[in-house]
Amino acid sequence: MKEQFNRALGNLVDKLIGWFNTIIESIPNLVLAILVMVTTYFAAKYISRLVGKLIDKKVEQASIKSAISRVSSVVVVALGLFVALGVLNLGKALTSLLAGAGVVGLAIGLALQGTLANTFAGLILSFRKKIQIGHWVETTGYSGEVMDINLKDFTLKESDNNIVIIPNKTILDNPLKNYSLTTRMRIFLECGVGYESDLEKVEQLTKQVIADTFDQVKSPDDVEFYYTEFGGSSINYLCRFWIDAESMLAKLRAKTTAIIEIKKAYDKEGINIPFPIRTLQFDNKLDVKAPDFKEVYSNN
Repeated sequence: MKEQFNRALGNLVDKLIGWFNTIIESIPNLVLAILVMVTTYFAAKYISRLVGKLIDKKVEQASIKSAISRVSSVVVVALGLFVALGVLNLGKALTSLLAGAGVVGLAIGLALQGTLANTFAGLILSFRKKIQIGHWVETTGYSGEVMDINLKDFTLKESDNNIVIIPNKTILDNPLKNYSLTTRMRIFLECGVGYESDLEKVEQLTKQVIADTFDQVKSPDDVEFYYTEFGGSSINYLCRFWIDAESMLAKLRAKTTAIIEIKKAYDKEGINIPFPIRTLQFDNKLDVKAPDFKEVYSNN
């Protein structure tokens, strides 16, 4: 019994001595690994600030800039951790860590598929020069001013001051019309005049009114005017001209001004803008004193 105890005690002492020797031998590697992690920490902070400065002029959204800076710092720290584990000769631990990270990443990706899609879509939208905060856009049936682009959604403010929040993935997958990319818009104006009107006079007067109302229209020749059809109560036409505008509100204001000035000019010149009228005409000349009428009336 005593011999077994002494043998076990000896094995324990040998094991502790072996561990102690391993620790002594690993001190240089441990110190080096600590230096790597400390250096990585300061390098991550520096790279985060540097990335923030680089994207500051390209991305206006603070949330996007903060997210990109954090991602860059996390990448640097992860690289430093892998190097430190390699210095400590923990290759198996490094392999297990990578395998575990892959499994966890796959699980998280499947669970947050929609969220991650919106996140990456938000990053892509933030770097698109053709979509910026303050632009007036139209997409997925909504039209308004871009108020915010973050990692989750795309925010619009419509002309009636309502806020519309659209997922980033939806914006990326659907067509988007940006009115702010061009400084000019074409106004389409449809109207009709009475059949008794002098059509040539109507055309000349309409063109002249548009040219006198808008500074962007240099002469009546810059206004397009086309008669389109013989309507039920009027001869209809289409008038088109260009204005300087970057939003739908400016376009609507210009169209409103054009309608008011054209109506004033037509009233002054006696040009009629008809509206549908139903006329009831009785041509049967029915005589209430006729014998047939009295007989039918009495039977009813």
